[in-house]
Amino acid sequence: MTVKEKQGFGLYFLFAFGMAWLLQVYASLLLLRDGNAAAYQLLLAVSMFCPLVSVLLVQKFWLHQPTGISWKVQGKRRFWLAAWFGPAVLTLLGAVLYFAVFPSRLDFSGSWLVAAYGGEMDAQTLRSQLGVSTGSYLLQNGLFAVLLAPAINMFPALGEEVGWRGYMMPRLKERLGLLNGRLLGGIIWGVWHWPLMLLVGYEYGTNYLGAPLLGLVVWCVVCFALNTLLDILYEKTECIWVPAIAHGAFNAIAALPQVLVTPADAYYNVLGPMPIGLIAALPMLAAAVWLTLREMKQEEKN
Repeated sequence: MTVKEKQGFGLYFLFAFGMAWLLQVYASLLLLRDGNAAAYQLLLAVSMFCPLVSVLLVQKFWLHQPTGISWKVQGKRRFWLAAWFGPAVLTLLGAVLYFAVFPSRLDFSGSWLVAAYGGEMDAQTLRSQLGVSTGSYLLQNGLFAVLLAPAINMFPALGEEVGWRGYMMPRLKERLGLLNGRLLGGIIWGVWHWPLMLLVGYEYGTNYLGAPLLGLVVWCVVCFALNTLLDILYEKTECIWVPAIAHGAFNAIAALPQVLVTPADAYYNVLGPMPIGLIAALPMLAAAVWLTLREMKQEEKN
């Protein structure tokens, strides 16, 4: 990197964090002060494009260079399939592992659905009048999350993927090496979400085991694992759409296992059963570490 390119890399983080954190704080205030959930969700969606905008500001206006992002639809089919269905497989494995460790927390009674519907009907009424049960909810939402949602969610996810995987990760790996680059990249991505986590309980809520410190740490571990897998997909395909699909697929499926616990067990969200919990994230973390170590061995041979 030239001196100006190094300065541009620093500016990228200044822009990506500065713009996103302003939006996150403002969105949180709207939710907490006015209860405006629609504006909160809209601003969160907008904040996902801050990394992409930051890349354009740095590359186009500061350096007057191409972005270097590969948009061409290419790559072997197995990587596209891994991007589309891999998050669902890892989410399922994580949930199975979590309930294997804590079998008493597995709940098919529908208590989570009752709470989600405002507690106005009990589980039996939900089933009889609305046709909503734990099984039907999992089937309908699971099929949508696996088959359709990745194609929808990839568009907002693209805003982050251009910045984190397309722009940040190649530069971090060039300067720090494969493992250290992915570690730092995951931490950076995790910290980027911290204002939301601290202000409104993004991901884990506000009342959970070890709150708020444990959630901040676990989230960075999760982000390292997911960042690594998304980075590998971009490496293998050189197509930014592929990690965007995987990111969108993860966002679609990640919350689904929550329906299998009681509302009271939300206290343990930082452990699972969603793949953002420390125990439920272990399959994803193991895959990330194994693939990185294998890649490092291949580099040593070459």
